[in-house]
Amino acid sequence: MTNPFLTLPYESALESLGNEFFDPVVAASFPRHQLRFRNDALLPELGLRADQVKDEDFVEAFGLFEGVRPFLALRYHGYQFGEYNRNLGDGRGFLYGQVRGRSGELFDFGTKGSGQTPYSRGGDGRLTLKGGVREVLAAEALHRLGVRTSRCLSLVETGDALWRGDEPSPTRASVMIRFSRSHIRFGTFERLYFHQQTAQIQQLLDHVIEVYYPELEPGADRRSRFFLALVQRVARLVAQWMAAGFCHGVLNTDNMSITGESFDYGPYGFIPTYDANFVAAYFDYGGRYRFGNQPAICRWNLERLQTAIASVIPNTDMEAALKTYATEYADHYVTLMLRRLGLGDTIELDPVLAEQLISQTLLCLSESQIEYPGFFATLRQNVNQGWRQSPGLILEKTDLGNADWEQWRTLYHQILARLSPTEFNAVESTLQQANPLTDLLRPRIEAVWEQITEEDNWQPFADLVQKLQTGA
Repeated sequence: MTNPFLTLPYESALESLGNEFFDPVVAASFPRHQLRFRNDALLPELGLRADQVKDEDFVEAFGLFEGVRPFLALRYHGYQFGEYNRNLGDGRGFLYGQVRGRSGELFDFGTKGSGQTPYSRGGDGRLTLKGGVREVLAAEALHRLGVRTSRCLSLVETGDALWRGDEPSPTRASVMIRFSRSHIRFGTFERLYFHQQTAQIQQLLDHVIEVYYPELEPGADRRSRFFLALVQRVARLVAQWMAAGFCHGVLNTDNMSITGESFDYGPYGFIPTYDANFVAAYFDYGGRYRFGNQPAICRWNLERLQTAIASVIPNTDMEAALKTYATEYADHYVTLMLRRLGLGDTIELDPVLAEQLISQTLLCLSESQIEYPGFFATLRQNVNQGWRQSPGLILEKTDLGNADWEQWRTLYHQILARLSPTEFNAVESTLQQANPLTDLLRPRIEAVWEQITEEDNWQPFADLVQKLQTGA
């Protein structure tokens, strides 16, 4: 049988722009090729069924890298912890290929850990197996939580022994295939701006609009409308992170996608309790990318992009677009938090009461330090019709403690008491959809990794992936 991944109708959308944007690269050779994860949930988007694809097909296409078209390491710069760095680019991965999904969207297969490139900066171009495992888990958890995210198609263990300062070494190595909407970053434009390549900025921007923003009709102000659309996508993405309790960890401009999609999960963390000062990256000593600072940082990153593309989009238009960021973020965050409380789009709410409920929820979570994902899972597990009858019946068996929680119960009850039985059934359904029962807090990840390192037991990992995907 022919390997279905090697016969997909690949497109050369990025490659057709010319070699100013990338460097051709050759993948490394590896001593071992063992498939550790295959994401069958993504196969339908490629027009494939799980029973049509063998494990060996994943390894042949995304581990051996034999007989496949040239790969592209993209060029980009970026602001890293606020400082401009021009010594960047794809240093341990490349664009494997682009393919249009059944939805009509163009998707990228991007590698991580596939060897050295011109931008490896002395590194080995490899990915630790633990890093691959962590990214698989992050992407599946975020997808289930409704975050617009890249996902992992496959993870292959390669047999290399790697030395790292932040893991017990030697440690195992892997190659991951990331399935995302684009390989183009804010930093891709920043590099062109640094080299004063205005024509290439215009070329790349028009490509981005044509491919990734097809809803924008042609017109003299199309580029300005693109920036407005990007601002709003980024604002909604950050709201998704915040409602999910997710801290990306390293929001440099080279980690910001031009499509407004979340990707590249290194030292991420889900907050165990509501804490605006939670820091995911151990090397973020000043807390620049702390949980509560993510909305402000992403706006700052948009401002850096604004500077990079000001030669082709009027600054006045981009300033006007940026003014919509705060409202777009706040509105979307309210919507998402209401969903986590079971109050979906079909239920009409008094806006003032809704915002009071969210503010009180966050106040209580912050002061009590009750587990953030656990609180919403508890809502899902305990919801019942009695909640419409009396505030005292809301989470009656849960020790919430102080008077702030009593005020929260009162506010929540005011909303629920106005609902019909049919509307309350919708609350129960929304709680089920919005609140997975399985969290991805650090101890759970470490427990899975411990089984892999000590016993080479991958079943807990597989079980966790399944729970994250289903919300169980």
